[in-house]
This record gives sequence, C-alpha cells and structure tokens, in this order.
Amino acid sequence: MSPMLNTAFAAARAAALVINKAALNLDDVKVGRKSSHEMVTEIDQAAEEIIRETLLAAYPKHSFLGEESGFTGDVSSNHRWIVDPIDGTSNFIHGFPHYAICIALEVDRKIEHALIYNPVTNDLFTASRGSGAFLNNRRIRISSRVRLNEALLSSAIPSRELKANPALIELQTTLRFEAGGLRSTGSAALDLAYVAAGYLDGFVGVGLKIWDVAAGVLLVKEAGGLITDLAGEGEYMDGNIIAATPKILPALLQEVAKATNA
Repeated sequence: MSPMLNTAFAAARAAALVINKAALNLDDVKVGRKSSHEMVTEIDQAAEEIIRETLLAAYPKHSFLGEESGFTGDVSSNHRWIVDPIDGTSNFIHGFPHYAICIALEVDRKIEHALIYNPVTNDLFTASRGSGAFLNNRRIRISSRVRLNEALLSSAIPSRELKANPALIELQTTLRFEAGGLRSTGSAALDLAYVAAGYLDGFVGVGLKIWDVAAGVLLVKEAGGLITDLAGEGEYMDGNIIAATPKILPALLQEVAKATNA
C-alpha cells in the first residue's frame, strides 16, 4: 500500500478498537438522531475524532470532511480526506455485523486513494488510482456475469427518498422482479466494495452523501466496473449512483429509466 493508505489503515484500526469494544455492550452506547430517519452514536463521533487526529497529525496541511464533524483543516489544501466513521450506523446499533469505516483521499477533486474496512470481519478493501483494487492485499475484479436476470444487485434508497419520490418504490419492485436478486444491506460502502469484489453485480443508490460513496467508487473503477448517475450521465456527486459491471450496466440503466421515467 501507499504511505497515505498505510496511514489511513492505521487510523481505521485505531477507530475499530473503539467500535469493537462498544459492540460488546451496545446497551451502554448513547444514541441520538440527526433526523427522523438518521441515527448517530457517541461511537461514530469518537471514531471520527480518532481518524481525523491521526490523518491530520500525519498530514497537517490537508483538509478533512467527516460525516459527524464536517469540514476542518487547511481550507486552501488541494488534498481532502473524506470519512464516514461507521457506514451502517443503524446496523451497528442493532448488533447486525455489517458496517464499515470509510476513508478516501481526494486530490484536486479526484479520489486518489480509498479504504473500506469492516471491523467485524477484519476485511480491508483498498484502492489507489491506476493501481487496482484489493481485498486483504489480494487483487479483486468485478464479476463476469452479463445477464440482468442472473445478477445479484443491492440498493441503498433511504425512506425519505422513497416518500419524496414514489417512482423509487416502483424502481425497487422492478429490480426485484427483473434481476436475479436484490439486497438492501444497510451499508452503501460495503455494497460498492462487494461490487468491486464480484460478490454483487450491481448497485443503485439514491440520495447518498459523498462520504457514503467516495471510497467505494474508486474501488469499483479500479476493479473494472463502471459508475454513472441514474440517467447514465456524469458520476456520483449528486448522491444518485449506479455501479455495475460493463455488461450489466446498460440493462440496469434501462430498467431504472422505465421505472423512474428518467
């Protein structure tokens, strides 16, 4: 791994110690709400603080964007760390062992390094631009499936988005019927990592934040996958994202267009 990824992994491991300790006694974890559908814990905040301090101590001229603390660091820097300390907080709160620490480094508005770490399984997904994607230091590639009706997909569409746009409910129904299977795991970051590893063949996300997807996007690209918005244009910056294999993507876009009239 590059020196910057090594530093990111050190930060993730330090945060994981706090997360794993808290997971042993979840009844003692203080839980609050950022909105009616979005929870946050003291562990999210503590983990992010550990990551922020570790990264900025190593790179004091960089800036930092965290889900919990917002933007800090050198505002003039062209290096920005983008962090979600626990992607899948609801899973964590319920003891469902499917959540991840996400760290990405953006340089001149391009993601250059990415890390997604599952503290429960100890699985480490990493990628650097132009150097491939890896799971536990083993090279990974997207799946070779070519038919949508054989594809295993995942979706991350928050309930607030479903309420605001009923067409998204139709989209979920369409994907369930037309694909080989549809999962909703509660962690967009791990979903993207699983597309990169070939465990999933495609992913649809709506209304996501940059810290949910920044690391996963680079993993998918470096593993040979494609990323678009729901209309097949641009990328993920608006929070609406499709990630898939090159063969699955056109069929997936077609179904998305039919369901949403995109």
